[in-house]
Amino acid sequence: MMKNNKSKLQMRGLLRGIASVALGFGLTACASTGGHPKDPLEPLNRATFQFNEQADRFVIRPVAQVYDYVPLPVKTVVGNFFGNLGDVWIGVNNLLQGKVAEALSDGGRVLVNSTVGLFGAFDIATELGLEKHDEDLGQTLGVWGVGEGPFLVLPILGSSNFRDTLGLVGDLYADPVIQHKEVATRNSATGLRLVHKRSVLLGADTTAEQAALDKYSYMRSFYMQYRLNQVYDGSPPRVKDFDDEDARADEPAGPAVAVGTTLPNLATKESQE
Repeated sequence: MMKNNKSKLQMRGLLRGIASVALGFGLTACASTGGHPKDPLEPLNRATFQFNEQADRFVIRPVAQVYDYVPLPVKTVVGNFFGNLGDVWIGVNNLLQGKVAEALSDGGRVLVNSTVGLFGAFDIATELGLEKHDEDLGQTLGVWGVGEGPFLVLPILGSSNFRDTLGLVGDLYADPVIQHKEVATRNSATGLRLVHKRSVLLGADTTAEQAALDKYSYMRSFYMQYRLNQVYDGSPPRVKDFDDEDARADEPAGPAVAVGTTLPNLATKESQE
């Protein structure tokens, strides 16, 4: 009987501890809510953002740093190979957006790089003047007039929104790497591509941390502007930037200092290999 009572007391203490931790996280999340009109899920997004930061700090970034020691010609071949696979879906999205010339250019890139370029190992198409594009289904939906919806942070993949998350489902369904049937090859290729992309961004994340008092708000603002710029092919309409207004309101009086830096997101940045 005494053992049972002791076990019950220990269980109650454990439950109280868990409840206290959960309450603490809840209060922290509520206190950090900035009221951004496009980020109604900010407490949840901040929690996911912190998880991603820790996963990157202890797992993804260290692996990418080791990978960065790989000779540049090898990394170039890796980037070219995955880039060539991506050009197929990029061409489809250009066609869906009504950009026929760009779609034909993408098709030409795949043809040239898959043959003369030895299955995409070498980017001969760029040397021939066939420009590399960066399109996805999220951009296509935006061109079709689908609203971006609330801002959303995805585990591991990072910044997104409801429209781009829906588009991501289609992107993954059309991804030849993800859809490869042989499990070991699929997982190895997916991991290699993730690490390669992360290695491209080494240094840019440090710049973001140094430039922003609140990295979450900084990345949110960057992502919204970055995707708007992509949807409108570099000529986006002027929109109100809530984060910039908040930043200006918090700045002390004095000369303004412009800090420009970009940290592409893993979920959207397909090139730069």
